[in-house]
Amino acid sequence: MRPSLLPAGAWREAASSGLMGRVKTRILTKAEIERLVTMEHAVSAVEGAFRAHGAGEALMPAKVYLDLPRYRGDFRAMPTYLEGSAGVKWVNSHPENPERHGLPAVMGVFVLSDPDTAVPLAVMDFTYLTAVRTGAAGAVASKHLARDGAKSLGFVGCGVQARFLLDAHRAVLPGLDLKMADVEPERARRFAAEAGGDAVSIEEACACDIVCTATPSRGPVVERAWVRRGAHVNAMGADAPGKQELDPALLDDGVVVIDEAHQAQSSGEINVPLGQRTLDREHIRGTLGEVLVGSKPGRLSDDEITIFDSTGLAIQDLALARIVYELAREQGIGTELDLVSP
Repeated sequence: MRPSLLPAGAWREAASSGLMGRVKTRILTKAEIERLVTMEHAVSAVEGAFRAHGAGEALMPAKVYLDLPRYRGDFRAMPTYLEGSAGVKWVNSHPENPERHGLPAVMGVFVLSDPDTAVPLAVMDFTYLTAVRTGAAGAVASKHLARDGAKSLGFVGCGVQARFLLDAHRAVLPGLDLKMADVEPERARRFAAEAGGDAVSIEEACACDIVCTATPSRGPVVERAWVRRGAHVNAMGADAPGKQELDPALLDDGVVVIDEAHQAQSSGEINVPLGQRTLDREHIRGTLGEVLVGSKPGRLSDDEITIFDSTGLAIQDLALARIVYELAREQGIGTELDLVSP
């Protein structure tokens, strides 16, 4: 689905005809968004975003970090443009929020704008949608990089993000056997009971055909010896400088597909091994977008270990925000405000 945002000049035409006040900013809450979007919407939007990125059809400046160690967290600003719409996400990472304040560790707000007039078309909660699009990104990577006939899916880290990764994989590759592992075994047991899988050791989870890591680790939690030849690994946890989940030997023994070069090198799974010079750049095959449009190869053999290094792209957020906005307009959901007076 492709949102029908205001065409170029529409705002000026509305102004000249006295209709300016009819175009307002739509405010969308988390509860309203949950009613609107499905994982199928998200997978379609994210896959399209990767293709647009691979084809060079998007503008996406580097993610800006505002590090606030005094508050044990940081903020990130993520602007982007795609096909007649623009937007920016303001998102945080405060790992201690649940324990200290009873709040989510990650919260986000997205502003969707008409690039011709700069009018804010929507302001929406993006806490839920950030988790949705991250899960969708992992599933899209598995769809295009995992070996044909993959039968098992392992999780290292069984927090909130793992649930969305599972939902997205079920939308793309249904019927996979599930193995759950966490440094806190009770989390793995709860997740396994919810999803109909098995709680296992981290080593056992890493022996699956597809492995998803979603931890806040700053040191390897997955050893090379645990991952089989032919496996595909989605490294989803590293999203800031110094974060790392995988044994550098695993990266060196496989091929890495990244989401975006600057972000991956500065804050993705490859940021530490590149800085320590334990990873040869020849193991970085290209971006997932390049794989999707065919300018770079994906998996080359059934024995190859493929690794997707996901940092989270603003273009994914924008693609999903556009769909949410269009669905909200069609269904009359949300609150319209005259946020910007003519």
